[in-house]
Parts: sequence; structure tokens; C-alpha cells
Amino acid sequence: MWNSIFGRCCICFLVYDALQGSHRLNLEAQLEAASGTKGGSSGSPVIDWQGRAVALNAGSKSSSASAFFLPLERVVRALKFLQDGWDSFGNKWLAVTIPRGTLQVTFLHKGFDETRRLGLQSETEQMVRHASPAGETGMLVVDSVVPGGPAHKHLEPGDVLVRLNGEVITQFLKLETVLDDSVDQEIDLLIERGGTSLTVKLLVQDLHSITPNYFLEVSGAVIHPLSYQQARNFRFTCGLVYVTEPGYMLSRAGVPRHAIIKKFAGEEISQLDDFILVLSKLSRGARVPLEYISYMDRHRSKSVLVTVDCHEWYAPPQIYTREDSPGLWTAKAALPPGSLLLSSVNGGTNDLAFETAESTTNEVGIIEHVNQGNNKEWADGCTSMETNYGHATEEPHFQEELSVKTKKRRVEEDSSANGIIISDCSIHKLGEEKSKEERSLENTGFSEDLGTSAANASVAEQVIEPTLVMFEVHVPPSCMLDGVHSQHFFGTGVIVYHSQSMGLVAVDRNTVAISVSDVMLSFAAFPVEIPGEVVFLHPVHNYALVAYDPSALGVAGASVVRAAELLPEPTLRRGDSVYLVGLSRSMQATSRKSIVTNPCAALNIGSADCPRYRATNMEVIELDTDFGSTFSGVLTDEHGRVQAIWGSFSTQRKARRKERSKEIRKKLKLKYGCSTSEDHQFVRGIPIYAISQVLEKIIQGAAGPRLLINGVKRPMPLVRILEAELYPTLLSKARSFGLSDNWVQALVKKDPIRRQVLRVKGCLAGSKAERLLEQGDMLLAINNEPITCFRDIENACQELDKYGDSEGGLNVTIFRQGREMELVVGTDIRDGNGTTRMVNWCGCIVQDPHSAVRALGFLPEEGHGVYVARWCHGSPVHRYGLYALQWIVEVNGNLTPDLEAFVNVAKGLEHGEFVRVRTVHLNGKPRVLTLKQDLHYWPTWELRFDPETATWRRRTIKALDCSLA
Repeated sequence: MWNSIFGRCCICFLVYDALQGSHRLNLEAQLEAASGTKGGSSGSPVIDWQGRAVALNAGSKSSSASAFFLPLERVVRALKFLQDGWDSFGNKWLAVTIPRGTLQVTFLHKGFDETRRLGLQSETEQMVRHASPAGETGMLVVDSVVPGGPAHKHLEPGDVLVRLNGEVITQFLKLETVLDDSVDQEIDLLIERGGTSLTVKLLVQDLHSITPNYFLEVSGAVIHPLSYQQARNFRFTCGLVYVTEPGYMLSRAGVPRHAIIKKFAGEEISQLDDFILVLSKLSRGARVPLEYISYMDRHRSKSVLVTVDCHEWYAPPQIYTREDSPGLWTAKAALPPGSLLLSSVNGGTNDLAFETAESTTNEVGIIEHVNQGNNKEWADGCTSMETNYGHATEEPHFQEELSVKTKKRRVEEDSSANGIIISDCSIHKLGEEKSKEERSLENTGFSEDLGTSAANASVAEQVIEPTLVMFEVHVPPSCMLDGVHSQHFFGTGVIVYHSQSMGLVAVDRNTVAISVSDVMLSFAAFPVEIPGEVVFLHPVHNYALVAYDPSALGVAGASVVRAAELLPEPTLRRGDSVYLVGLSRSMQATSRKSIVTNPCAALNIGSADCPRYRATNMEVIELDTDFGSTFSGVLTDEHGRVQAIWGSFSTQRKARRKERSKEIRKKLKLKYGCSTSEDHQFVRGIPIYAISQVLEKIIQGAAGPRLLINGVKRPMPLVRILEAELYPTLLSKARSFGLSDNWVQALVKKDPIRRQVLRVKGCLAGSKAERLLEQGDMLLAINNEPITCFRDIENACQELDKYGDSEGGLNVTIFRQGREMELVVGTDIRDGNGTTRMVNWCGCIVQDPHSAVRALGFLPEEGHGVYVARWCHGSPVHRYGLYALQWIVEVNGNLTPDLEAFVNVAKGLEHGEFVRVRTVHLNGKPRVLTLKQDLHYWPTWELRFDPETATWRRRTIKALDCSLA
């Protein structure tokens, strides 16, 4: 019984969270006392000196010691209905309806001096004083009337209530008694308005009929008919389609809380059934307009573009209905069988026809082609939509938004280059004649506009601008894996490959952090916005590759969008001139000429409080001037050839106490167990050779797992790496540790510029190098060849792939504690998929430990365990204290060394069962706790990436209701 009550309270809070702070009992006189009661005491009895309950504690002021008590008259009435129900149902607690009536009017009790100023006649005042109990000081006055209610256009603010059904009424208790006893009946009101007496006949409405007992949940959004309390607060009509919580799909479009939906996909929306009907006609990936109004700006409607989730981030839309007898909210499917949205969810590989396709120009190898019926409709629906730059949405728990500052306009420094234009054809060596598509573009006038805007641009900017892409990335709150620190990212990428069947864009991993995300691409060459899919996340270097469908660009767009020319060699040197080119938020190309001050600066990014991806074993490029820490783009030579990606890196720094509010520190400590750091970012150049090597493997079809990209199965490359974090040490320091002069001279001869040796900072837990390399080891040579930089190790790993060495051992010469040693250190092979599976159990997200966690150098002795990445408020793990940043190593005595073992254990756990969980924190501290599983509201489900369909699939593992599976 207690579990049912707790579950009901939790779900009510989710539905009516907007009432918090705004709900007040407008028809009840409350008592006030300086009792000093605190939060959490609401509902407790107030007793007199004889121990008799005289009121209920209803609320208090946090700024003072005042508390408000609710009289017991109406409480006793409700209790009587419950007692009668207990007797009539045979001593069973079943649903009992307690009649509540309303006129949708708010009354205030005002003194006689105020009513006289409102126009109350002196004769009426004398009559009321005579008919009222001794000591009466005022009368009831209309404060507000809800539009569309029984009293709308009959009562007005300022009306003074004189009689109700012939009886003088001056107190809330009598008024409420009459209303509750007259549900669905007419009552007579005698009022005075400005000194004029009026008689009004009104129908008392059932308060329960305008109190929602159901809501729609779609993509994390909670939508229901507008309740009376909120209609009174916002002065809207009851029953309108009201957004309590926008969730993911609506917040991604910029729809705020408390919004009233007026139109959806061009259809008028007056009730929730209208919204559900329109939703049932949409397919996944559809982009449709939505029109809404808000109480803050009620006289102007706003229109946004809503994108239906392409992937199964959330369960299909469901209707939750309150069941009073069990005290639960039960869920059922909101859409009828056969709806487009459901069919696109259930459609799988059975509907896909596999064929062999010939490789296109510059694409080598045999690939499998997959016909997808929805692809064309999905892509075509995106070609004409405009970008909606909304603010980053709030995470349900806590989120520090990515700060996106306004970027400065171009600062042109090379005036000699003004007016010089290089033909686009020089990049692709296609000749001087324009294609038919280009001519058609000229006819539209768009090319003329481009020429005008580029008149004052540098050569490099003119060449590179058609290859730039603006990213807008959204991460679903339900799938925030790998410690990703925000839900909304912006950044600039560059097209590195473009053909008729596939386009690839390179961007930094502070813009595309994880593969569980929705990516929208806006092209500088042509005003078009299309979706992209993450196809490769480099496990070490700070870049990602995102694919797009060139056919979605249209004929005009495809004729001007092109790939940049990459220039991996020669590498940049100190003093070289480069052009930093990127895009502003208004999609305007911005550039400046800069000088390379350090072409091989070693990164040193510390681990975040909540472990997340950080670039390691990388050398980056530093410039003398740039556009600030939020501007990303590319570095090119004077001809527009890309030499580096100017990418963003995420880091943390210690926060000053004054910079972080007490509430934020409290949330961080509760969520992560830390409160000392805050997120920051900086920008550096990423040499293009790191990208060109992987790009070449993708184009040539190197051996690797196949991934569906634009209906074509392509092999994706694997990356062999030495899973050890390294850092450079000056040779002068290395000599102090005992490194011989012979090795110092050999390393200087190999690299006279860097004059450094690489040392081991730590090995990733579970890697092949973990038991061989130790912290502080100096790496001197591989296969007797001296090494001085990270690229030397990468080249050695690639040599192993060339010779087909499956074991992947490197013959490494190291210097450890004054001795030289020869070791055969194993390497690890990683793909570019990132995390591809997660499980939601009891309200927490668990996954296999990602590389940032393993980089801490510790895994539990029981095995890798499953890592708790996130948790949800109101869930069982929240109630019992199973928070993030720890491993679950054992459940009910069963070891959980990996995610598959954990799922097998979770399948056997029943609803309401107390589960014993053994955890190990990141600091190594073990802990045992118990929690009660609630499958009714928190079923166990998993999200897994399916490379066959290139979609994320959601599957229910364990639920109380089999229909949810």
C-alpha cells in the first residue's frame, strides 16, 4: 500500500510540477501562527493544549517563522466520505469520489471599508452586518474569473457577493459548502457591481472534470489538458493542450514549459486528442511546424520546427491514466496500431532488401546496398527547413550549458588578397567550364550574391567557405552516456569527402561528443539544413566524422557544396602563416591571417570530476591570434588547402567559491560527489594528417565492421593504439633521472626541435600495456628506432597492421629506475563507434566502463563491472542512494562483470523485490546497499545501436505490464 502511495505521489509531481509555488487554496480561510515549522511537515496535525487536532499544517514562509494551518471542517467532510466508502465496500479501501464544485472564480475576503470603495451600498452593508455573525469585518469579492468557465461573462473582478441561494455569505467555508453540495446544479448569486445589484444564475461545475487524470508522454514530454489551477494562474481556458515538461523532442525545437499548443503540422489543436491524431500520422524523422503561446507572451504566437525522433531514444507515445482504486497511474499505447510512427519503429531488417552495388568513383571495394523506403521522404522533408537556434535545454537533474558567445565579424589582415578569386574547379581539377547545375544556380541569383559577399574576402576564405558546415548537436537526456556534460552543442566542421552517395564532415569531439545524438548540418555554400549521422569517433584524437546524404542537398545545393582539399604534408612549422577560417552563428564566413607559434604543443588535459572523453597523446597547433575560445573552423594555407582543424577541447578548472552558488555546489555534490570544478573550453589546431589517414581507409574500404551509411554498407576502419597515457619530458630533465648521454644524443639527432622523451603517465585499466608499463617509464625506442613524439608510436602501430600482426606487440626499449629494458608491449584495437549499448535499470543508466573511466587506471577486482553513468530524480536509485560514478559489481550475490551478465541478472528480479547491490566507487571504496525495484514506473530497458539499420533500437527487458515490452 505504501509503495502505491509513493508511486502515485511521484507521478503526480511529474504531471503537475508547474503548480509548485503557484497553487493556493483560494476558497479556504487559513490560520497563521509563528510556529517555526519547516519543510516536510505539511499535513501534520496542529493540536491544542488538550491534545485535540484543530487544524492541519499547510505551509510556511521560508523567510520567516510564520506557518499556515488549514481548518478541519472540509477535512472532516472528506474523511466522512472515506469512512462511508470503507463500510459500503465491505471494509475495503476502494476509490471514493468526494464531490467538489467550482465556478472557476477566485474570491478574496475584503474589509467593509474596501467594499464601500468598490461601490457597495450602505443599505446592503447594514443588512450584511446584521445577518452575519458578530465580529464580521468584510465580504467576499471576485478577484478573477477563468475564461470559458461557468462565471465567464457573468461575473467580473470587483463584484461583491451578497447572497448565495438567498443566504448571506461572507466566509469561504459557507461558500465552499454550497458549491460542493450543488455539483451540476444551478445556484443564484446576488452581487453588487459598482453600486448596482445584479442577480446571476450559474451552473456549478464538477471540479474533478477539469482536473486532469491522464497525460500523454512522448519523447520525454508530459502533455495534458490545462488544469483549473493553472488556467486560473495563466488566465487560459481549461482543457487546452498544456506542456508541463517539454522533454526532448519539444525542447529541442525550443518549446518551453507552460506552453499552450495551438497548431501542430498545420492542424488546429484544441484538445489532447487532436495532438495525438496528428502525431499518429507522422513518421520518424519528419519535421513539422508547431505553433504555441505562453502565459508570459500570451498575445503573440510562436512557431518552431519540431523533428520527430529518428531513433528510439524513448518509448512509443503512451497515455498515463490515474487509477484511484489501486492508487497507480497505468500506461497504455497512445497511438493506434498501424500508425506511421509505430510502423517505422517496428520496421527492421526484414523489410530491407540487400543488393550488391558497384563502387562509385574514388570508392574501392565491394559494398552492400540497402534499399530504405523512408530515406527519400525523410531526406526530402529536411531540404527546405530553416535552422532554429534555440538555447540549450535544461537537463532534468543538472546541467551546465555550453557557453556560446557571439563571435566577431571577419578581421581582414591581408589587404593585398582582396578581390582575388580562385576558380572552384581548381580544387577538383574539373576544367574551366561550368556544369549545368552551376548555370541553374546562377539563374537563381544565389551565386551572384555569393560573389558580392566574397568581394572583400581573402583567397583562402573564398576557397574554403563552400566546404564549411555549422553543427547543431542535441543529446537526449535519457541517453547521456560517457560522462557527456551537456545536451546542446554548436561548432564548425569541414567537408573532407563528397560524392554522389556519401558526404563526410570532420569536426571536433567537443561538438560531437558521443554517437548517441541528433546532428543537424547547415551548409555555408547553400542555405540548407539536413540531418547527419555519427559514423566515426576517434578514440584518441579530438575529432569525429559525420556522414550526410548528398541527395538531400538538392540539385542546386549539390552543385556548390564540395569537399576541401587536404594538405597533410608538409607539416606546419613555427613561423608559418596560416588562415583561420570559420563560421559565425549567422553562417557568415570569418577569417584572419595568423602565425604558428608552436606546431607541436603537447596536450595535458586532466581528468574531469565526472570522467568524460579527453584528448590524450596529441600534439596541437598554437597561433599568435585567434577569435577566442568558442570559435572553431580550419587552418589553411594561402590557397585554401586545409592543414589543420581548429577544434574545441573540453576541460575543467577549479572553481572559485564566489563563482559557484551554494545550490549548484549542492547539486553537483549530490550527483557526482564533487563540487570543486567547472567546465571550460579552449581551441587549438588538430593536424589534418590524423584525419586523412582514417579517411583514406574509409574511402578505400579497409577491413573492419560494416556500417550502414545512406543505404550502403561500408567497412569502417579499426584503430590500433597503445593504451597508455604519455607526456613529454625535456631531455635536460631526463638526464637528471639517469638517462645516458648516448640516448640523449640519439634522441636529439632524431628530433633536434622537440628535444624530449616520452614518459608514461598511466595505462588504461584492462589494456594489454597495463601490466608491462609503469608510471614514470621513459619510452626510448620501438624496434630499435628512437621515438620522440606521439606520432612515432602511431606510425609503429600502423606498421603492425601492414604486416598483419594480429597480436600487435611493439618491441619497446624503456628506461626504468636507472635501467634500460626491452619489452614486448601489446597494443589494443578499437573501433570508432563509441559506446553502443546502455541499460536503464531502476532509473539509472548503466554501461560498460568507457575509455575515460578506464584511463583512471582502476577497475574493480571482481571484473570490469557495469558503470553507473547517470540517475533520475524520483527513481528507486535516487530514493536509496545509488548514484553515478560507481561500478555495480554484484546484484543479489551474482557477479556482474559486464553488461550482458548484468542484464541476465536483471531479468530475474521481480517487481517490489528488495535487491542487494554491491558497488565500488571511482575512489575504490566498496559499498553495499539495498533498493526496492519498481517495474511499474521504472521498467528495465536497453538502448543498442544496430549497424544493420544504422539506428538506435530500444528494447524492454523487464516490465510489470507485458504490453509495454
